Amino acid sequence: MRAMTTLSVVVLASAGIGHAVVTSLDAGISRVDAFKDMKDRPQAGHGMNILLVGTDGRDKITERQRRAFHLGGQPCHCTDTMMIVHISEDRERATVVSLPRDSFAEVPAHRDRTTGRQLGPHPLKLNAAYAEGGPQLTVRTVENMTRVKIDHYLEIDFTSFMRTVDVLGGVRICTATPLKDSYSGLDLAPGTHLMQGGQALQYVRSRHLDGASDLGRMKRQQRFLAALIEKATSSGVLLNPMRFRDVTRAVLGSVRADEGFGTDELLDLGRAMRNFSPSSSEFTTVPVGRMDYPVKGIGSTLKWDPARSAQLFQALRNDKPLAPARPHPAAPAATPVDTDPRRIRVQVANGTTTTGLAKRIDTELAATGFATTHEPVTAPARLPATVITYDPRWDRSARALAAALPGSELRAVPGQGPLLKVTAGTGFRGVRTVRFEDPGRPAEGADAVVRGNEVVCSGDA
Repeated sequence: MRAMTTLSVVVLASAGIGHAVVTSLDAGISRVDAFKDMKDRPQAGHGMNILLVGTDGRDKITERQRRAFHLGGQPCHCTDTMMIVHISEDRERATVVSLPRDSFAEVPAHRDRTTGRQLGPHPLKLNAAYAEGGPQLTVRTVENMTRVKIDHYLEIDFTSFMRTVDVLGGVRICTATPLKDSYSGLDLAPGTHLMQGGQALQYVRSRHLDGASDLGRMKRQQRFLAALIEKATSSGVLLNPMRFRDVTRAVLGSVRADEGFGTDELLDLGRAMRNFSPSSSEFTTVPVGRMDYPVKGIGSTLKWDPARSAQLFQALRNDKPLAPARPHPAAPAATPVDTDPRRIRVQVANGTTTTGLAKRIDTELAATGFATTHEPVTAPARLPATVITYDPRWDRSARALAAALPGSELRAVPGQGPLLKVTAGTGFRGVRTVRFEDPGRPAEGADAVVRGNEVVCSGDA
């Protein structure tokens, strides 16, 4: 997850700020020889492949941060998050592929960096490769599993993640459902939230929000990375040398990179990616064929789907986009809701002097899936804001309806029954498209490909 921060460095370089600023960035990065003595590597494809890993190192975390953001406990000295970021050869697209930490893997022969013993090939969980052999074994294992040649290695920890989010002024995240995880301390109400570094770290670390565990967490990490890119590319950071400098300095404290990733590479990517935006990025997770694959001595692992994962990595080698081409501009991203709109009955009333407004709202709500009565009425009084009245027993349905009506007010009316009532006010902002995401089955579609602009917050908060 901290790997997300490093991609922001690449994006921030797109301002073309100048060689001096980026050279200072290069000088501050700790180096690691991630490719030492590596042999029999995959053939290079087109574009650039960066292995981004986030470790659970927390040496620089303060005691206050440990308590506030639930960062106690002992680190496992393993990779908490791992992603392959593919930058297309024309520098117009970034493809981010999440690799589940519990993936079944077989590491090649190596010397254990803790005991010094020579070990033969053996199975383990993918995130344990770092503990046994550090960055080199991690790269070798990923290359063996994917047959994708890794060009650069970047490593992040908790501290640089939080500092980067803070210096950007926070990142905006939306949720249609409450998100509460006692392990990470995350506690979000439905709606839009501007997250600072500590809360953002809780968001991307949370694994106990639903039954999807790590797969659900990776989807949230992808959503956060898309929002981070949107903030970096839309906030003026890229065009402000002082803010650019501050952001890069914030990242430097805990970044480790391979010897070959330096000033020239950053400037090259920066010049090529000046028009980078969330729509230029696409996100997916390695297709999983078996969710609970037992391995003796290791426990439960995730087994990749051999056919679909091979197809995915072939696309990376061939520098092909994963999302289908769209000849027309994409429609605004649909807002996810946790209640099926088809099961939500809605009566619309017009609380304004605009003729036909209730009928239009009824039609648009029906188009996005709600079970409207198709019998709009006139409200007895004029209202300044759109109001949704609902029985408290149907509060989830009310929140889903409110997601489709930005700026609306919720008013509980005990005994009203299952029919929700919308009274349009003069401040009506329009109907927003929603999509149903079943919280009981969050792992379904985990390997679906989404573009960045499809998962960032849309509309007003």
